[in-house]
Amino acid sequence: MNSARNPPAPAFFPMEQIDIDDGTADRFLLDAPGTSLLVFTSDTCPNCRLARAQLPDMSLPVARICWIDAGRNRGLVERYEVFHLPSMFVVKNGVYYGAVQATLADWDIRRQVSLALDSYPAELP
Repeated sequence: MNSARNPPAPAFFPMEQIDIDDGTADRFLLDAPGTSLLVFTSDTCPNCRLARAQLPDMSLPVARICWIDAGRNRGLVERYEVFHLPSMFVVKNGVYYGAVQATLADWDIRRQVSLALDSYPAELP
């Protein structure tokens, strides 16, 4: 049952998934075309395991999900100011658009990604 609050998910192409780290993140994100959803996770975080299982099957307006292990990539954690896990951020065509504050519901993430892309872009942290 769809309501005005939860419209049906638009059809998006399957998302690429890639693991990035302190050594590869900047070059990859600067060169990657389209929209990337950065997701900081941890092996010991139950909500992170849920995000890792559910996000790839969602219809999201992103070309790829970039997974970042927060426990092994302290440099990225500090630069993106990650304070809770999982944490999500939007980068499009090498430009940073900010954090995605959403529940693990596809409609909420789509809305928050859209809001982030409507904000002022910045350099990568």
